[in-house]
Amino acid sequence: MGIDRRGFLRLAGSACLLLPGGAGATGWRSTGDPFPLGVASGDPLSDGFLLWTRLAPDPLHGGGMGSQAVPVDFAVATDESMRRVVRRGTALATAELGHSLHVEVRGLEPNRWYWYRFSTGGFRSPLGRTRTLPARGTTTGSMRLAVVSCQNFGRGFFTAYRHIREDNPDLVLHLGDYLYETNYGRAVREQLPEAYTLEDYRNLYAQYRSDPDLRAAHAACPWLAIWDDHEVDNDYAGENPAYTVSRKAFLRRRAAAYQAWYEHMPVRLRPGDHPGGGSLRIYRSLQFGDLAGIHALDCRQYRDDQACGTKKKRGGQVIRNCAARLDPKRTMLGDRQERWLLNGLGSGTTRWNVIAQALMMAKLDQHPGSGEAFWSDGWDGYPAARARLLAFIRERPVANPVVLSGDIHSFWVNDLKADFDDPASATIGTEFVTTSVSAHGADFFRKFLPDNPHVQFFEHAYRGYLRCDLDHRRWRTELRAVRSITRPASDVFTLKSFEVEAGRPGAVEA
Repeated sequence: MGIDRRGFLRLAGSACLLLPGGAGATGWRSTGDPFPLGVASGDPLSDGFLLWTRLAPDPLHGGGMGSQAVPVDFAVATDESMRRVVRRGTALATAELGHSLHVEVRGLEPNRWYWYRFSTGGFRSPLGRTRTLPARGTTTGSMRLAVVSCQNFGRGFFTAYRHIREDNPDLVLHLGDYLYETNYGRAVREQLPEAYTLEDYRNLYAQYRSDPDLRAAHAACPWLAIWDDHEVDNDYAGENPAYTVSRKAFLRRRAAAYQAWYEHMPVRLRPGDHPGGGSLRIYRSLQFGDLAGIHALDCRQYRDDQACGTKKKRGGQVIRNCAARLDPKRTMLGDRQERWLLNGLGSGTTRWNVIAQALMMAKLDQHPGSGEAFWSDGWDGYPAARARLLAFIRERPVANPVVLSGDIHSFWVNDLKADFDDPASATIGTEFVTTSVSAHGADFFRKFLPDNPHVQFFEHAYRGYLRCDLDHRRWRTELRAVRSITRPASDVFTLKSFEVEAGRPGAVEA
């Protein structure tokens, strides 16, 4: 093509160069299927969505595509047989972005399902299905969300996704730890070595996408994805590594990890961002008609370092009597993102206002009896930032706030209190925390429950997801538990169900 890196990024804008429909995609021939990683869609709008694939005939060894730029045809149709095509075109996959494609499709009808497919080199991709959102402000009867977090390839199969696909959600919310940079604990299936470089992370994402249930769930409906820490390295905070490495070395690793995340997620770039630049704005929102506004947060990139760390002990830890933790200037989200969130919540007109983010927001005192202790990596390590957010929600007031969280590898249902130190204070919102897809859980939190009366439910023993059904009258969350992650075909059951009535904060067991 004769386009250098700077020229390509200037022309492409969002990681793929759109060419005239049908332009030359058949001129390249692959020696193997270039679509083993499947297809995906995400960041839906009322008139379109973002389509994704990555060409990788040798997925675990860098992709096997070499340095050439390859045209790829795409088509979007209103029927599963792909006979009623409404959009088609050609996008250019380049080596600079791992031959990934992020195709922006716009100008479609609101509130309907579509099907799509890619083709190049004599091969067709698997068929994908996605949807547009209802137009802002239009009356919308109901929606279904699936909420997931923390999938560790080595610890087990991604069985939850098989059942999520059967649930037919309108949207999957992935709240972080899409992969683990290294394996943790006893392995059920072998994971690649720890990732440090861009190629390492690319290979690791490709290995995760080898799970057929994960690929099928990506192809079944649109996703809204954010990251947590393991997409880079455990417990990092902003530009601060949790372990003893130089900041310069860590930032190189973070930049590689951020680029690989973008290359494998159906997400759009924001103006001024490019994947290799070391930072990406991933916080964003979407609105499902007049029913729900969803604000997805980045709890890693802009935060202050964890309080009370030392040269020997950094990252997350249980801390007591730490004055730095209470510093009113400390931030989890960064000033710009925090203002964006408050502005979005304050101007919201939907029935439900959803905050989708990685870490449990409710206070969790981890010292039984007298005295207190807190995990420094979560919102408890940034209590002033949490207090600002909850005070805004209460004082505005924000209609029917629901927080969706992950990270902690267990199910939780929490009341969000005006004052966590006063159990009699007003409940101003509800938090539902999903367990992990496959990462191991821990029961030691149970001994802390008597000191945390705002926790309505806790269970660590199961892997799974949240299934959330909402309409204008009520929000219903089912805690969906997979019986085993060592067997891909394991069944699923509803562990508990909770409901929140619109206008009455707090979850009630259904």
